[in-house]
Amino acid sequence: MKKFINQYIIIGIAALSLSLGMTSCKDYLDKAPESTVGEEEAFKNFTNFQGFVEEVYNCIPNKESCYWCVTFNWGEDEICNTGIGDTHLTAHFDLGDYRWWYNNEDKGGNQSWLHCGSGDRTLSPTATGGGVGGAYQHSLEHAWYCIRKMNLGLENLDKMVDATQEEKNLIKGQMLFFRAWWHHQLIEWYGGMPYVDYVLPSDEVLALPRLSFKECALKCAEDYRAAADLLPNNWDETTAGQRTAGQNELRITKVCALGYMGKVLLWAASPLNVLGAQTGALRNGNTYKYDTDLAKRAADVLAEAISYVENGETPYALAEFNYSNIYDHTPADGAETCFSEIFYTTGQGWKQPGTVEAIMRGTPSGANLTPWNFAKTWGPKVNELVPHDAFIHMPTANYVNYAYGMANGEPIVLADGSLNPKSGFDPTHPYKNRDPRFYHDIMFDGFKFLNGTPAASDVQYQYLEMFHGGNMVPSGVTAREADGSRTGYFCQKLIPHQCNKVDQLMEYGNEFEGYLPYMRLADIYLLYAESAAASGNLSKAANAINVLRDRVGAGHVASRFASDQKLLIDEIRRERACELAFEGFRWQDLQRWLLLTEYPYNIKTRQDFYRADPNYDYAKKDPRDAEVTGWKEELILTRQLGVKHYLLPLKESDIYLNDQYPQNPGW
Repeated sequence: MKKFINQYIIIGIAALSLSLGMTSCKDYLDKAPESTVGEEEAFKNFTNFQGFVEEVYNCIPNKESCYWCVTFNWGEDEICNTGIGDTHLTAHFDLGDYRWWYNNEDKGGNQSWLHCGSGDRTLSPTATGGGVGGAYQHSLEHAWYCIRKMNLGLENLDKMVDATQEEKNLIKGQMLFFRAWWHHQLIEWYGGMPYVDYVLPSDEVLALPRLSFKECALKCAEDYRAAADLLPNNWDETTAGQRTAGQNELRITKVCALGYMGKVLLWAASPLNVLGAQTGALRNGNTYKYDTDLAKRAADVLAEAISYVENGETPYALAEFNYSNIYDHTPADGAETCFSEIFYTTGQGWKQPGTVEAIMRGTPSGANLTPWNFAKTWGPKVNELVPHDAFIHMPTANYVNYAYGMANGEPIVLADGSLNPKSGFDPTHPYKNRDPRFYHDIMFDGFKFLNGTPAASDVQYQYLEMFHGGNMVPSGVTAREADGSRTGYFCQKLIPHQCNKVDQLMEYGNEFEGYLPYMRLADIYLLYAESAAASGNLSKAANAINVLRDRVGAGHVASRFASDQKLLIDEIRRERACELAFEGFRWQDLQRWLLLTEYPYNIKTRQDFYRADPNYDYAKKDPRDAEVTGWKEELILTRQLGVKHYLLPLKESDIYLNDQYPQNPGW
């Protein structure tokens, strides 16, 4: 697919100087005269017009590769290590310092895909490939650029004279989708925006007012619907797509457009955008108050998307969760697809992850960019077990205990933070009979971290000691917390534990590549379940969740939850927390449910316990069967958030451009 994009993007870039007027003077003057393409040439046929569209694919940010040590989990799901982790965006979100998304650019803004940064990481949508000149520059701040570009293309559709109707539909469908998608990305973080659906004249004063979230969402939905009606479910089955058959997997499809249409309608139907930002929503029940009409519209659209998949009309399917060794992510014999390959691939020529489940991705960052850094930020830095920058992502204990319930489908912790007496959870065997995704995603006490033969200095670290006083989480606040786990857990969902100095999975010869999809099929099932439950169709909502649990071998939604709307919404939200854990969605979910400020969603904790049997042989026995004593959680921090924290602040330099473009409340 990357070859397909690069094939066409040359023409798109060449047309920029005539079309957008947004490149720098130096860039423009450096162009050879023959590189400037006239409008008639740029838009006359499918190949040339597709080149114009390609650049927007190239602008989609790669969340994993937009800085040396990037963060994108900003809810209660993750915490960073002390020291270097305290300077990163996750830590500043914990403090309520949301301006850090763009302030202090060299240490703050560059640490996420929200902001382009400064200096050698400035806005450059035409950059391709990895490194500072490429992936680091792709950010949400490309939104207005890409929206203008799509409007320009839509206004020049009449110049596409040398094309079939199919080709015209493909071009128009992509541009409508991307106009909606970039607006959609903006409003999820900042609230309602102007919906720009024409090319703004360069000689007029900016005066477009900010719309409400709902007003903007409905315009997005209109564009998504029009795009879905024009786009195919499989590009390989179109005449135009046949030219690049087998390389079309990143193309926007009908199901993708429908999925995002359902998503934006559900967001508009969610409590934040129905009631407005507030505190106390869990206590007073406002967290369950949806716009039922919008939720029903979302459910209908998402059901349409799912029907195409289940009828075999698309290349999409749920990837198999079938392992011979769940801890090492080793697929079972006969498995045709693999859940782990949604997030990373190895030994496949840096093939972009996603497998059959990814529905929307951007362009790859380039060979070896992920293992160069991102792969080295998820495991312990003790004795440099994981080399490179001393930064660690780690899951919070409260999130692990909430999201990853039991194999029987029961939650351990209920929505209000209380323990579920019917779960079957045994605090003396806390890792036993857990949801199978726990064993795939989470490294816990006794986990075999080093598969190979460690040096004498590393033997003691082969099996993680995550208990009180263990070599990964000693008691008290010590320097070790900068190297080990603050929470009693590490995460290996996105980056497997073999990315360490002994097993060296991240080394160049292993062709390790990681990428987070923006939307995958499981998300569509989850969105459908929530919208169906919010609009009163409880049985279909529960069935959608059970499809995902059947995939991993977990128990179905308990009948007492499935028959009660509020309890079912709670369980759907927990399923979303488990299935999409650490994929960058949690902050926005808590935001739209009005739970960012509410206990227990505003705390971060560590797990503390002792091993009952100091002689338990972890080399021969499964760590999930080990017995512990004194199982308890300890508070690390409470996020002091208020009403204003339900939206990010806009940059001051932006709000001064237009008196109809006010700052978000409280900022």
